[in-house]
Amino acid sequence: FGWMNLFARGVGGFVSDKANARMGMRGRLWWQTICLVLEGIMVLIFANSNSLAASIVVMVIFSSFVQAAEGSSYGIVPYVNPPATGSIAGIVGAGGNTGAVAFGLGFRQLDYYQAFILMGSCIIASGVLSLFICIKGHAGLVTGQDSEEAIAAWKKLGAPASTTLQVPEPDTDAAAELEEENA
Repeated sequence: FGWMNLFARGVGGFVSDKANARMGMRGRLWWQTICLVLEGIMVLIFANSNSLAASIVVMVIFSSFVQAAEGSSYGIVPYVNPPATGSIAGIVGAGGNTGAVAFGLGFRQLDYYQAFILMGSCIIASGVLSLFICIKGHAGLVTGQDSEEAIAAWKKLGAPASTTLQVPEPDTDAAAELEEENA
């Protein structure tokens, strides 16, 4: 399972970038949704597997979608709040660990079949909830519109447009005034 990090997470981010180049944020969100729904379906299939060989094959496919979904998540993170990208990335990473602990507790309290069904259902539900993600200046899957700036950035129209990833420049005049006041 851990070996999938070597390529599947990168592939998830790469596909997210390619989807962004074709459709903007809506492409990233579609890829995220696809990964999550297929990941959840693989858990449900795994829960119903009757042979070791089938279980291993399904687990490898499941793992690929888990890591691809993680890669796609980190493709979305910089757009949420550009000046706080590090904080947002930390929250996303902590969310993954929180989910792992929650499902670990589920496996302690439920029999394995019920725990896997719960886990797969929650993953599919989170994929469906991707329909409602709204990021300022970008179209969601079912709501919103891309801003002119975002469209110019992903369609690469004309001169390089400033994007939502641009961090504001410090106001040098205000900084000079503060220095004079403090001196």
